[in-house]
Amino acid sequence: MRKNKKTECHRLELMATEREDAIPLSSLSFLFSIFNRPFVPYSPCAMTTTNPQGTGFADSEEMLITKEGLKKLKEELEFLKTTKRQEIAQRLKEAISYGDLSENAEYEEAKNDQAFIEGRILELEKQVKNAKIITEGAITKTAKDKVIDISSIVTVRNKTENDEAETYTIVGSMEADPIAHKISNESPIGKALLGHERGDIVDVVAPAGKFKYEILKVA
Repeated sequence: MRKNKKTECHRLELMATEREDAIPLSSLSFLFSIFNRPFVPYSPCAMTTTNPQGTGFADSEEMLITKEGLKKLKEELEFLKTTKRQEIAQRLKEAISYGDLSENAEYEEAKNDQAFIEGRILELEKQVKNAKIITEGAITKTAKDKVIDISSIVTVRNKTENDEAETYTIVGSMEADPIAHKISNESPIGKALLGHERGDIVDVVAPAGKFKYEILKVA
């Protein structure tokens, strides 16, 4: 009996969440709502040719990124277009050799992986094309203080929640990684911090509520 395409897609979606070390989607959604764009889990069932991973980036949208970040994107793109494509092609060839494709789980899995890889390649190509290198480091306002800008490393404390101090790097949206404490300049906290300096207290309005952050250090 031929596999149901929708069921197979959902099986792939569950693979990431069933791992013992997987981060709960609820936690990822909260982190992304505070520090970056809304979190949209990748779904093979929801892929389109114009926006394969649901990122929300327009084809002509200019994307700010550091030199290091652009280098990583290009390296990933090259790896996917060469090594990964070859691996998928070999898997497909081997799966086809097994015969009847209507009940060939290996073939279906390889095709879904191929769709994911090709979608990621399209997105990376778009990001590299629209990338604009940003100047690294904070802008000096006085000999003593620095104004927060993209690439600034900022130590802040959530006064509303009375949390411990946290250190973040302000980056372009393509490099944002809340888990690694890299926050987008377009995120609620990123936008609130830009243009401020050490000692300032800023209001951050996020989906989770309104918070006051004290800026302890800018580098």
